[in-house]
Amino acid sequence: MTRDAAALDRADPLAAYRERFVGAATPLVYFDGNSLGRPLAVTGPRLQAFVEEEWGGRLIRGWDEGWMELPERIGDGLGRTCLGAAAGQTVVGDSTTVLLYKAMRAAVAARPGRSEIVVDRDNFPTDRYVAEGVADECGLTVRWIDVDTAAGVTADQLTDAVGERTALVVLSHVAYRSAYLADGEALTRIAHDAGALVLWDLSHSVGSVPVALDAWDADLAVGCSYKYLNGGPGSPAFVYVAARLHDEIVQPVQGWLGAREPFEMGPTYRPAAGVRRMLSGTPPVLGMLATQDMLALLEEVGMEAVRRKSVDLTDLVVEVADEVLAPLGVEVASPRDSALRGGHVTLNHPQMREATARLWERDVIPDYRDPDGLRIGLSPLSTSFTEVRAGLEAVREVLAGLTG
Repeated sequence: MTRDAAALDRADPLAAYRERFVGAATPLVYFDGNSLGRPLAVTGPRLQAFVEEEWGGRLIRGWDEGWMELPERIGDGLGRTCLGAAAGQTVVGDSTTVLLYKAMRAAVAARPGRSEIVVDRDNFPTDRYVAEGVADECGLTVRWIDVDTAAGVTADQLTDAVGERTALVVLSHVAYRSAYLADGEALTRIAHDAGALVLWDLSHSVGSVPVALDAWDADLAVGCSYKYLNGGPGSPAFVYVAARLHDEIVQPVQGWLGAREPFEMGPTYRPAAGVRRMLSGTPPVLGMLATQDMLALLEEVGMEAVRRKSVDLTDLVVEVADEVLAPLGVEVASPRDSALRGGHVTLNHPQMREATARLWERDVIPDYRDPDGLRIGLSPLSTSFTEVRAGLEAVREVLAGLTG
């Protein structure tokens, strides 16, 4: 018997936080929080105040009064709140793609004499494309792992793939398609045993699933801020580099703000100490402000509480799908064990592409991923259980109309 959504909302200790997000009180059902999170209500006034007071009032003095340190300050907040990373190892700037490129190039350069980058075929397209590009540039080859698209890379698969030729392993903590939750510590250890470095893509886990980079003995990680961190369209990504690698890592885009003394305008590039060397150009200050608001909220709530609600929400999706969607031929294409599942659930049916278009017309907003996947992405602090039930009932009605 499926649990009662209204009763779950009444018992939810985090229910009140939903009121802090713009649009959460409307009838619209939002199942795409793992692509673009709702803005917090405090963010609009914060941005306006910044334009009027800091940008408009302080003008270029703002760089000396705090803007220049924002990439590291927000990075440390991310490390403390979401990543399980001590200060001085995370910095914000550039897009996810650019930071993936920087991290991959730096990692393979730190393992000279090794010739392979290991990636799974179902990793996010950008990760795969960047890995192929870096391999071409550096005269390396990509070793592919074939995975179950309803799951992800297992310990046995990675053990079989790595060896003395492996320079770098590129993995997603939560698979973008299936939401499979990888064992970060175990997979990192397997790569290290082969002498390789690991680059973790945290884009579908940060802000939804607790991460423990230092405890994993992780090497590098990259993630975006516009999904569960609610930074807004195009908000900048972050990169983590373990402190033990700071003197070893040389990133390929040597811009002036990653230099040791940017305002010396010296004739040659000398990298900054620590993780700041991963920066290149001017920090995207406006793009960082909304992320600060969400980090403050996540620190207030705690990632363990966020994860508990995320599990409850995705469990409800599976329950309702089994009850009302399975009779229409829908299959759950994500792990049923919540310990192996991140913050979204993918539901497969041959007519999901058309169903998605019709759902959007009804203000029910999931997204679609080939092949045949309707992805239900649930941002725990802005999503209610009643919203989940209502949205899945709409999926049932649309599919019934398409198949009947």
